[in-house]
Amino acid sequence: MKTTGLRKRLMIGFSSIVFLLFFSGMVSFVELSHLSQDTDDILKANKRNIELAKDMLDAAHEQNIALIHMAVLGDRSYDSLCRAGMERLEHTLLVAQEEALEKSFLDSLAFATTELRLLTDNYLAREAEPRDSLQRFDREGGSWYSGEYERLYGQLTSAIKNYMTSTQSSLAPRAEQMKKNAYRAVTPVLISLMVMIAIVLMLYYFLSVYYAEPIIRINRSLGNFLTYHIPFEVKGNLKDEMGELKDKIDTLISISKQQKL
Repeated sequence: MKTTGLRKRLMIGFSSIVFLLFFSGMVSFVELSHLSQDTDDILKANKRNIELAKDMLDAAHEQNIALIHMAVLGDRSYDSLCRAGMERLEHTLLVAQEEALEKSFLDSLAFATTELRLLTDNYLAREAEPRDSLQRFDREGGSWYSGEYERLYGQLTSAIKNYMTSTQSSLAPRAEQMKKNAYRAVTPVLISLMVMIAIVLMLYYFLSVYYAEPIIRINRSLGNFLTYHIPFEVKGNLKDEMGELKDKIDTLISISKQQKL
């Protein structure tokens, strides 16, 4: 069947609505996917920072306890624990440097770790000296710990805590970007909604003016002809299927009149 008139216009109108719905839905889906991915990245980065910072704090705490036992309490059996804590701290720092997108937060942490490593190595080297020298270091262990090591340990833990919260400093620009992504996800829907409203109003006007009103006039005129024998006449210019319907009714009426004659 040939697609003309009403069918063609209805097809164009509703196809436009379907296309707009599909297009806006796909754009919104893509933008929402990006928004979801950005949110996941922020949460994962923050979680990973906390995990690495916790490992570094644990390693630094283990070394600190070992040095307290060695320097203050004079227990030499904590030598291996002290070295293991330092190695764990440096290994975790290396992992953080490899994974970090923003490495500036790790500069102060790396510097504090290097200073603590040098101080610890110097102390462990002195621990390996002959016994008479060890007795002298036993007397000075408490003052060495409180005067040198404790200060560097405080700097290290402060740098680790700053690293733990480093992702928060990047939240503001990333949150702004997420806000823009959210607007981009909603904008196509709003534009499509306004366009669809305009199309629906146009379809309503088109159907009302070109089809609903002509059908009402044809129905009224045909009713008057059948009831009151008033000549069938429809005012106005009818187009497409409405014009064809009117012509066919005129033809039927003419045939009916000829058969009566």
